[in-house]
Amino acid sequence: MSGPVFVAWTLTAVFAALALPCVLRLVRLDYRGQGAAVRNGDLAELLLVVAMVAMLSPVGGPIPAAGWQAVLVLTAGWFAVAWWKGRRSGHAACGHHAVSAAAMLFMVTFMPHSEVSHGPWLVMSGAGAAPALWLSVVSGAVAAYFAVDAVRAGVMAARGEPGAGEVSRRVCRSVMGLGMGYMLLAAAL
Repeated sequence: MSGPVFVAWTLTAVFAALALPCVLRLVRLDYRGQGAAVRNGDLAELLLVVAMVAMLSPVGGPIPAAGWQAVLVLTAGWFAVAWWKGRRSGHAACGHHAVSAAAMLFMVTFMPHSEVSHGPWLVMSGAGAAPALWLSVVSGAVAAYFAVDAVRAGVMAARGEPGAGEVSRRVCRSVMGLGMGYMLLAAAL
């Protein structure tokens, strides 16, 4: 990701703050009537928030990039299968989590990192080399998906539709979508 260090630290703080509502939803255990898909979605959201912090932080993360790749492959696969099995019974959020994990896997694997000397550690903050055309096209398309989804989730959160933790989930989804779109566009330009 390219941009000033101040922006990287600010976004790191924003995404670190998103971990709190995710954890609070998980520890409340108020999933009666909502099912395992909602609980698994909250867990995926926490995992993706932590991955965003690792990618945005100018310091880098304690987990090597290959570790993130393994976790993100498993997450994308798990939610893709859950979406496929439950697509007729309202598991659309599973599809979104699969796309989110796949987009993060894409960023970790193909996007330029800040420096060659970072070794196996995940550090995406900083100016990278000019991206290839295919990288820019894919990044733009995925960023558009996240922008539309972020606006949709933000509107739904503003309406305050009922449901345990739904406003919190939608606000997190909106902020995550905007952040993912920013990272994809910043790396593609």
